[in-house]
Order: sequence, then C-alpha cells, then structure tokens
Amino acid sequence: MLIVKKFGGSSVANKERIFNVARRCVEDYKKGHDVVVVLSAMGKTTDELIAMAKNINPNASKRELDMLLTTGEQVSVSLMAMAMQAMDVSAVSLNAFQVAMNCTSRYGNARFKRIDSERIMNELDARKIVIVTGFQGINKHGDYATLGRGGSDTTAVALAAALHADKCEIYTDVDGVFTADPRVVPDARKIEEITYDEMLELATSGAKVLHSRSVELAKKYGVQMVVRSSLNESEGTTVKEVVKMEKMLVTGVASDKNTARISVIGVEDKPGVAFKVFHRLAKNNINIDIILQSVGRDGSKDISFTVAEDDLEDAIKVLEENKEALTIKEIKHNANIAKVAIVGAGMMSNPGVASQMFEALFNSNININMISTSEIRITVLIDEKDVDRAVQAIHEKFALGEV
Repeated sequence: MLIVKKFGGSSVANKERIFNVARRCVEDYKKGHDVVVVLSAMGKTTDELIAMAKNINPNASKRELDMLLTTGEQVSVSLMAMAMQAMDVSAVSLNAFQVAMNCTSRYGNARFKRIDSERIMNELDARKIVIVTGFQGINKHGDYATLGRGGSDTTAVALAAALHADKCEIYTDVDGVFTADPRVVPDARKIEEITYDEMLELATSGAKVLHSRSVELAKKYGVQMVVRSSLNESEGTTVKEVVKMEKMLVTGVASDKNTARISVIGVEDKPGVAFKVFHRLAKNNINIDIILQSVGRDGSKDISFTVAEDDLEDAIKVLEENKEALTIKEIKHNANIAKVAIVGAGMMSNPGVASQMFEALFNSNININMISTSEIRITVLIDEKDVDRAVQAIHEKFALGEV
C-alpha cells in the first residue's frame, strides 16, 4: 500500500514533535507500506521569514520572496530525514526541484502542471521513506514558486494523484472535520465521512481544516483523503465521493472573517456593465464571492459583492482607477463583516432549511446583510461581531452536536 502523509507546521514545530511524526511514519513503513511524507515549514518559520523580508525590503519582489520562503520546508524535510535515520530507517529528503514538481509561473500562488514520479518511485523501490517539501514547485524558468495558502495540502494530494497512492492522510492539530469549529462550539461533533462537494463548500466558507484547492484536486483525481490529528491515534474524517451514512440535513457550519463587502453605486443600468466591473477585478486576480445587484432605477443600479479582506485594498484601487470607464458614481466598502454558511447534501431534497437558519439568526437578534445559495450551501453575510453567536445558534438549531 502506498500512503502519502502530510504534516503541518505545528506538527513539526520542535525536536519532540519531529520524532513523534517520524515514529508514526516508521510504524506504517515497518508494516511493509510505501510511505511518502509531505511537510510544511516548522512552527512559525514562514511568518518569521516574511517578517525578515519586510525588514529588509517592504516591497520585495514575489520571486525573491518565494526563493526565501521555500527554505522553510527544506529545513523541515532534511531534519525529518535525519530523525528517521537516527531511528535506523532509510529516508531521503527531496525538494520540488529534485522531484521535478512543475508549476505555473505565478509567484506566491502557483498551480501544479505536472509532477514527475520517477525519482520518488526509485527511492521507494530502494525501501526508503521519501520526504518531500510542501508548498512549492518549479516553474518554466527553473525558479521556485510557492503555491499560496494551503499549499502543502495541495502538494500532498497532487503527489497522491501522480503516484496513484492508496490514500492521502492530512495530519493537523485537530482530530478531523467537525460540525463547527470546536473552539467556538464546544459540543461540535467530529464527522466520520464527508463528500468532496460538502468538504469543498465548507472549505470555501471558512473551515480551516482543509484548503479548498486540495479538495478540488482530490475530487478531480479521485484521491481519498483522511483528516486526522498528529497528536493522538484517533481515527479522523474520510473525504470521498460517496458516503455510506444517511445524508444529514446539514453536515456543518463554517464562518469566515476574512471577508469584505464592496458596493459600486450608480453604475449605468445596461448590458455589459457588470461584466466590465468583474472583468477588471478578475484581470487583477481578485476573487469575487457573493454578488447582489439592485433593481435598476432612473437608468442606474448598484452592485454589491464580497472579496477576501486581504484583497480589499487592491480591489478598491482597481475600481477607483477605472471609475469613469465603469460609470461608477460612488464606491463604498465595509471590512467589519463575516460569512456564515451551512453545508449539507440533504438540503437538496428538504425544503425549509433556509427558514430554519434565518429563524436561528432572528432569535439571536442577528441581522442578515446578504444571502447566497448553492444546491448544498446557504451563506449569509452578517456583522463580524455577531459571527460566533451566529455559528452557535445555527449549530444548536440543527442539533448538530447530537449523534
């Protein structure tokens, strides 16, 4: 059996944790399995490297930033190989260049194009545990490029797909995927199985346990994922195409505070205006989430939409620069808002789910600013200060803590 295991930064933050991870990997190796390990940088290394870069040059180029940031993972994989060798187990650490993990040239947010499996397979055939750097690839210029948020999860899934692995285990500091964030809702329950689609909706709605790009990739290539804790032996959550259990009405609640709302006021009410607004934003790599357009009046209309708070400044800049061309009279924004979403495949065949969600918010005196729905998700935009209360109220309304 070929198993890909990914461990995040907190799992390899110090010597004790590195040896803990090494022992877990060696256990499977000694059972006769082939083991490939993907690691993030140790602890807060990436944050420290970013701070160092800002100290030298606040406007450092993305290429040089990537050159710097990729060193974090190289430290953790080499130390892990040393730890395994200290346990008399053959292990080899490889970076993206040595594996030939080819990616696009967009520094800071690259995507994998092709992964060469030959080097890894040769090392596995020699009965070695292979430890690979997460979060990075090599572009057509022969430069390192990082994959952005959740890049190590994506690396693990991409490797599992390229190597036709039997499973891909993502180890974190929580026991799996829960019905809500256990820090916000103490009686949140661990989900045993969840579909790719539900996990994708939860991830894009703010659930931090898996990054959406890794789930997209897993769904595309049929990679079965297991999310579990690196700190204990408990069984985690399996993410796959079809789940055995009866579909719950609502599987989970997620929230995301990294959200901002922008309103463009008084644009011309004619075909093509919305296209022009969103085309300009897309050209600047700004992702749009919820969109709400007002009914036209006196030849003009308002369009409100949400972006990640990280992109707010750039989005406002793009709109201001093109204000005249886009016929915008006024631009308003609000960063003190958050998204709360419920996700569940059971919603498709059960009417009345939205009204129950809205009732829970009404009973908690929480105002809804915007609403967005898909087949298996309902998202509302609310004031940021109300987000934890909203998650608790919705979780209780749907009795998600009960088995």
